[in-house]
Amino acid sequence: MDPHAVTLRGNYVRLEPLSRAHVAPLVHAGRDDSGLYAWSFVPQGVEQVQAYVEHALALARDGNAVPFVTIRQRDDTVIGTTRFFNLERWAWPNDARDGAVFDTCEIGYTWLSPSAVRTAANTEAKALMLAHAFEVWRVRAVTFHTDVRNARSRAAIERLGAQFEGVLRAHRLAVDLRPRDSARYSIIANDWPGVRAHLANLLA
Repeated sequence: MDPHAVTLRGNYVRLEPLSRAHVAPLVHAGRDDSGLYAWSFVPQGVEQVQAYVEHALALARDGNAVPFVTIRQRDDTVIGTTRFFNLERWAWPNDARDGAVFDTCEIGYTWLSPSAVRTAANTEAKALMLAHAFEVWRVRAVTFHTDVRNARSRAAIERLGAQFEGVLRAHRLAVDLRPRDSARYSIIANDWPGVRAHLANLLA
């Protein structure tokens, strides 16, 4: 099984493997003058989007990420992007590995066009990705990190049912080019049945 060649389909959105063909629609989707993404990087214009896509594809070729473009089902409109990354395989002895594709992964690099914010798009995209991670890859945990200043992102992650683990200081480069303190959240395999039911209720 190639873990990188997958399309995840829901009622509201589908997640397709990111490609260079998505540059132009992502340029359109990323246009935002509202300050919606003050604490998250959203590429603006053709050059930034091209660089963003090429970097994501390079990580995918190296086996370090599974990037998606998010498409609204009802009109086939590209409305954003998201990805799995930090794909980890622990150093199990060969006779102890139980067939899991990855042991842990992270979900991030998620942004949506302004028209798709506060719709079912993000909730369903995360539900599709979490189901794939826990039920196909059989991971032990999925993590999320966001800038501690990003109240909107933290609320969205908490709404999924992820558990807050703490703050990692100077964890990553922030969008304002400062060392970023990251709020860390996780969902572990034992949490997944309850989170799955919670997400189904939200979508209903």
